Amino acid sequence: QVQLVESGGGLVQAGGSLRLSCTASGRTFRTYPMGWFRQAPGKEREFVAANAWSGGNAYYADSVKGRFIISRDNAKITVYLQMNSLKPEDTAVYYCAASGRRSSNILVSAEYDYWGQGTQVTVSS
Repeated sequence: QVQLVESGGGLVQAGGSLRLSCTASGRTFRTYPMGWFRQAPGKEREFVAANAWSGGNAYYADSVKGRFIISRDNAKITVYLQMNSLKPEDTAVYYCAASGRRSSNILVSAEYDYWGQGTQVTVSS
């Protein structure tokens, strides 16, 4: 049984930083896509960041480019999202996602097979 468990969310002031972590159990995703999505109240879930395999190129939504960094620790089967210069519009529930297959479009939520439970990030102005 594959599980993704997220941690690291919380309340932070605008301009601050948070680091989200997502640890997988049940299998390794070293050569498969892992990413982060978010969903704000009243909005659809949107892509934030992903990479197709550990060490592969990282992709970011335009809204977070230059502020967020995705990285992985293969030994811990963990993917991180370092979030800097946070803005109130970054407030959302953040979800970790992993795919059990190689994907042609890792920016799309439908390409992912496994999801974490979500962690709340709130940025105050």
